[in-house]
Amino acid sequence: MAINRAEKRKIRQKRVRSRIKGTSERPRLCIYRSLKHLYAQVIDDSQGKTLVAASTLSPELKGKLKSSKDKEAAKAVGELVAQKSQQAGVKLVVFDRNGFLFHGRVKLLADSAREAGLEF
Repeated sequence: MAINRAEKRKIRQKRVRSRIKGTSERPRLCIYRSLKHLYAQVIDDSQGKTLVAASTLSPELKGKLKSSKDKEAAKAVGELVAQKSQQAGVKLVVFDRNGFLFHGRVKLLADSAREAGLEF
């Protein structure tokens, strides 16, 4: 029985999430990549709360982006989530790639968040 791409991602996601936990001192930066949009959240797993969220659908980015699914959008979302998290007082995070390979838009989002001041 062959396993398709989505099932492989779910297996990776379950394995990674069993090891990564966000605390109040070092919350989890979780990303999600769909075909049309990118989403990023800073989550405190000990309290079960989302501290900061940013996406290509955010009002700060929605009209400014040429496309919501290219590499420039990934850089913009990374910078925005870093700015919002610094305003919330979060500088250290744990990166959760959510089962996606660290390649392309995921890598650009992480790199731009690092350049904007987040440490992980």
